[in-house]
Amino acid sequence: MRINTNTAALNTYSRLGAANASKSNSLAKLSSGLRINRAGDDAAGLAISEKMKGQISGLKQATRNAQDGISLIQTAEGALNETHDILNRMRDLASQSATGTLGDDDRKELNKEFSALKEEITRISDTTEFNKKTLLNGDFNTAGSLTETKGADASKYYSVNVSDEAKADKLELSFTRTDGTAGKATVNTGFFLDDADGNIYTGTDKTGDLVGKLTYTTEGKATAGDVAATATKTTFAAPVEDKTKALKLHIGANKDQNISVSIGKMDAKSLGINELDLSKQEDANDAIEVIDKAKTQVSSTRSDLGAVQNRLQHTINNLSTTQENLSEANSRIRDVDMAEEMMSFTKSNILSQAATSMLAQANAMPQSVLSLLQ
Repeated sequence: MRINTNTAALNTYSRLGAANASKSNSLAKLSSGLRINRAGDDAAGLAISEKMKGQISGLKQATRNAQDGISLIQTAEGALNETHDILNRMRDLASQSATGTLGDDDRKELNKEFSALKEEITRISDTTEFNKKTLLNGDFNTAGSLTETKGADASKYYSVNVSDEAKADKLELSFTRTDGTAGKATVNTGFFLDDADGNIYTGTDKTGDLVGKLTYTTEGKATAGDVAATATKTTFAAPVEDKTKALKLHIGANKDQNISVSIGKMDAKSLGINELDLSKQEDANDAIEVIDKAKTQVSSTRSDLGAVQNRLQHTINNLSTTQENLSEANSRIRDVDMAEEMMSFTKSNILSQAATSMLAQANAMPQSVLSLLQ
């Protein structure tokens, strides 16, 4: 019989510590609802769960981004709806002015409203905004953008982007080579190439912004799609600033998951109606055809916006489904099964109470030595 070392008490104390630690761990899980409260609970599971949490959070924000994109598109489309109504009214006025029952004085009166409507179309284009972004002034128009590429001799070349609606054979414009001889180049819609000096402007004439200068140094023809490949010495004498960039909506949880929205300039000049006048009967007849083309242009833009809006709605549905599935997967890793953990807690609690009782018994065992000392 030994009193310096109570082996039974030490063993019981060790079991009591383990039971108390298990009970404490179960209490932490039950109180938080999480199976993993610290890395020690499940190191690999924690790493996987944290990545999933980042994805889930990103998907939530992507959904909000897509919803904001729909709001932006609805704002632009609402403004274009009013532009459509104005064009319809202008067509009615042009049709009225074209009839022979009116005199010149009558047409001048009609032209007052006609001119005011043209100004209103331009005002709508210049002032329609969403979150301080002007939507219809051409800032987000990708038609006619110039893309820098590299030629075989490492000098700068520029390829000309042609939109689906633009046919290359209808966009061939004249220019002058540096040697003074005439040439032809196909330039995308949205730019004007001055055949006198090779200057390139945005829009349909020289009143637009100067973005570059086209010069020829060798024989060859520049064609739409890839200038560098078909005319290896065709260069821009000055760098071309790309003023036409799409509006990018980030609609994913990761990098470079975007939807691009392109909205053309919708003022009177871009629609080709800026110079229309109803003062003369023959001009009124011509105006009807021009306004019909403008209406087609507005309709095309509204169709594009409607297509993107519908795409964004499907994007939101997909994001919601993905978020739901990832949340469920993360829950299986991170969340605690309350019923199972309650069983573990009950077991640890009983063992803790039993170990406490047995430790008292073990501590009393050395007292029997006193009977030998009497």
